Amino acid sequence: MPTAFPLTITMPTDREIVLTRLFDAPPAFVYEALTSPALLRRWYSPTGWTLETCEVDLREGGAWHFRMRKPNGKTVGQRGVYRELVPAARIVNTETWDDWDAGETIVTTTLAEEQGRTRYTSTMLFPSQEVRDVVFKNGLESSAGDLYERLSDLLRHSNA
Repeated sequence: MPTAFPLTITMPTDREIVLTRLFDAPPAFVYEALTSPALLRRWYSPTGWTLETCEVDLREGGAWHFRMRKPNGKTVGQRGVYRELVPAARIVNTETWDDWDAGETIVTTTLAEEQGRTRYTSTMLFPSQEVRDVVFKNGLESSAGDLYERLSDLLRHSNA
C-alpha cells in the first residue's frame, strides 16, 4: 500500500543527498524516535534485520553506534558523534561505517512542524561524489523508504 507521505530524494550538489518526508506526529515525538534507544530498536533496521547494538550518548560531543544484523548473519555498523542537538528541531551528527572506510559524512536533520505533522529533512554531505554515488546506488531509496515506513508505523501506533 503506498504511503500517504512519500519519501522524496534529491541530490542538490555533487556531494549531497537530501531525504524529505512528512510524518503524522509532532516534532517532539519524531525527535524522541530518532534519539531514544528504546524507540530506535523498534524501527531502525530494514525489515528482517535486527538492530543488535544501539548506543546513544545524547549530548553534543556524545557518540552513537548502531550495529544491524542481516538475516544471513552479516553485520553492518554505523557510528558517529553528535555535533548539535536542538530538541524537537535539529540534529547534526557525523557518520562513518564500521566496515567501509569511506570517510566522514555530515548528516543534518531538521524537524519542522506543519499543522501537527513533522516535515523531516535529512541532508547528508558525503566526503566525495564517489561516496555519495555508491551510497545511492547500493539501495538508499529502498532502504530509507522501508526505514521511514517503519518509523511512520511506530509514530502512528505509539503514545510516546
